[in-house]
Amino acid sequence: MDLKEIQSLIKFVAKSGASEVKLETDEVKITIRTGKAGKETIVHQIPMGASQPQMPMPTVEPASAPAAPATGGKETAPAEDDSKYITVKSPIIGTFYRRPSPDKPTFVEVGDTIKEGDVLCIIEAMKLFNEIESEVSGKIVKVLVDDSSPVEFDQPLFLVDPS
Repeated sequence: MDLKEIQSLIKFVAKSGASEVKLETDEVKITIRTGKAGKETIVHQIPMGASQPQMPMPTVEPASAPAAPATGGKETAPAEDDSKYITVKSPIIGTFYRRPSPDKPTFVEVGDTIKEGDVLCIIEAMKLFNEIESEVSGKIVKVLVDDSSPVEFDQPLFLVDPS
């Protein structure tokens, strides 16, 4: 299991709301604990077959109990509204740019109608600027990432209304 898979697992566990997940394969044994505040920790990763002493498992304390339900309620409502939209996700890890250069206008704005093949943004990865083209036609409803910010693989970038 590589680092990218472990990071994806941590994010999935944090979003799922589970407090603890244990994963054991032929290669590794991983335990992930999350607090109610959304903080996560890999408690241990031990290559199977290796004889390493086990360390005591640290726990993550929630920051404040009242803050978690309020945030959870806000996250639920937009998710229901967004279900009718298509999410355009990042195909690579890199830096997200909404415009081809600082002095040029953005590729797309909220409310713009796009068609398949239109350039939506650029993601810079290792000094290469990759144009991200739309795979759907529709109307841009929301831009989910700020300009010049880092993005992960499969991170939502835009919401598109296909109707």
